[in-house]
Amino acid sequence: MSSVRPRVAFQGEPGAFSEEAAIKLLGNEILLVPRATFADLFKSIEAEVADYAIVPIENSLAGTIQPCRDLLHRSSLVITSEVIIPIAQQLVGISGATFAEIRSVESHPVALAQCEKFFQSQPHLERIEADDTAGSVARVIKSGDRRRAAIAGKRAAALYGGQILMENIQDDNENYTRFLLLSSTEFIRKAARMALNSLQAENREGGSSRLFSVAANIQSSDKKKEKDHDC
Repeated sequence: MSSVRPRVAFQGEPGAFSEEAAIKLLGNEILLVPRATFADLFKSIEAEVADYAIVPIENSLAGTIQPCRDLLHRSSLVITSEVIIPIAQQLVGISGATFAEIRSVESHPVALAQCEKFFQSQPHLERIEADDTAGSVARVIKSGDRRRAAIAGKRAAALYGGQILMENIQDDNENYTRFLLLSSTEFIRKAARMALNSLQAENREGGSSRLFSVAANIQSSDKKKEKDHDC
């Protein structure tokens, strides 16, 4: 196999749940490429800034992530794999802040939707939609405003030095998001050729199964994509 680390694009800032999904699926030896929007995410492979894109497609509480579904329908990218991760949402403020001081809460619309019961119990809090969860934490911390909070995971809170004011505020602890790993058919074929060259160099028994596994993605990914389009 090539020693080149695969580049994986994800939507949001470092610390996002998509970053966590990419690491769970592919391991720590990847190069993570943050992208500002879902539209940018789907363009990342064509723009040659990434080899793969990790895309959230549905959540057990909020349902289909429609912007990604729509982009997938219009995309020529193929599904190579998928992963499901648990989502635990935290209310994050600046260091030293208290929950009683909070007046506004910002996050990605899907994250806000996963915490409907929390907002119903705190009607005085203003909801503010943002591009991503981790980026919301970064902005709140940078502002230094004790009245502002964000909804995100523990990974983002730790990364940006935020203080968790309330834990696990999602509507249900059984909260999961399904992510698709996308790539181009051209890249998958290139990976298959690289695997073949590696296997020929290694010249060992049983190695061909690795090549067949990579090549099989070309046939199966289109079927997966068709299935997702029908959902």
